[in-house]
Amino acid sequence: MSSQHPDTLLVTLSGKDRPGVTSSVFATLAHAGVAVVDIEQIVMRGRLILGLLVTAPRDPTALTQALHSTGAALDMNVEVERGSGDNRTRRDGRSHVTVIGAPLRASAMSAIAGRIADTGGNIDRIERMARYPVTAIDLHVSGTDPDALRGLLAAEAAHQGIDVAVQPANLLRRGMRLIVMDVDSTLIQGEVIEMLAAHAGVEPAVADITERAMRGELDFEQSLRERVRMLAGLDAGALDQVYRDIVISPGARTMVRTLRRLGYRFAIVSGGFSQITERLAEDLGIHFSRANELEIVDGVITGEIVGEVVDRAGKARALREFAERVGVPEAATAAIGHGANDLDMLNAAGLGIAYNARPVVQEAADTAVNVPYLDTILYLLGISREEIEAADLEAGIVTPAPPV
Repeated sequence: MSSQHPDTLLVTLSGKDRPGVTSSVFATLAHAGVAVVDIEQIVMRGRLILGLLVTAPRDPTALTQALHSTGAALDMNVEVERGSGDNRTRRDGRSHVTVIGAPLRASAMSAIAGRIADTGGNIDRIERMARYPVTAIDLHVSGTDPDALRGLLAAEAAHQGIDVAVQPANLLRRGMRLIVMDVDSTLIQGEVIEMLAAHAGVEPAVADITERAMRGELDFEQSLRERVRMLAGLDAGALDQVYRDIVISPGARTMVRTLRRLGYRFAIVSGGFSQITERLAEDLGIHFSRANELEIVDGVITGEIVGEVVDRAGKARALREFAERVGVPEAATAAIGHGANDLDMLNAAGLGIAYNARPVVQEAADTAVNVPYLDTILYLLGISREEIEAADLEAGIVTPAPPV
């Protein structure tokens, strides 16, 4: 055969995992003087599958017999197949497809795999990112355009009731990023302005305007000023009570502390109020904050806003400004939001994530996450639940064990 396509042997072992399996196989291969071309190994529920691609020795038959003897001693099945060359080079159009479900049903995975095949794409590798409280699977796909795949899989994901994210396979996924988050109904549960409105006795009216604004039916600045005017005369001490009543979204603290360990930077950009967001940023270890400032005179909320309103366009400007301050390109930013006023920010980011968002936002974002755990975002960045828990354990943070 040509020197460009040398003989190779594909060795596959399967059976019950135990210490010493891999070392025993390599000891057998070492006696034959072969070189390792490629290797893959997985363990699932104590069952091991080991695949080895090695250069073929002068006497493949003798090596094959030796491998079968090693396998018998280990009580494992061994298959040896002779061929030529390395694995094929992965085609262009490589992407990571992250599939998230709670639960993740076989029918949903079948549908996603089918749509990938429909585009001519191939699934080269599959990794589990998490098994609890959601199941997250990362598919390494090649041979299809990520943008075209994203649109096709988004429709299938909605039909199947799961979340699917498609990202190009490039270095940005491994590099430091700036994460920019909305606050109300994203970083925290609920809307601060509605909580203030409850203290002022006008919650139903404010909540109705908020909902319409988040759906994109009202101009955000006009709707905000209208709602703030309803707060006129409210004692500013209500802000302290509202802050004490805030519920941080599940997984938010885990996400921030995990990514800070990797050098990520965080910003919160809110159409809410700086009197709340600045305290949140300090509490959570967030680097940058931008929000509207309520005017307070003599300890009373006047019903006015100081300075320019942080609206839809203002959120996108803040993302670009913070990216410049951190020194990363916009492509290395990720934005997380849920309402229509987040759309420009999501579009400006390299990765726009709609988090439990309105339909208009889910349709426009790069991907949507509809489970109530903000740290699910970590799986989109290639970080597994096992890695998160191991890092927490080193820091003395013990995660409750998942159900068996």
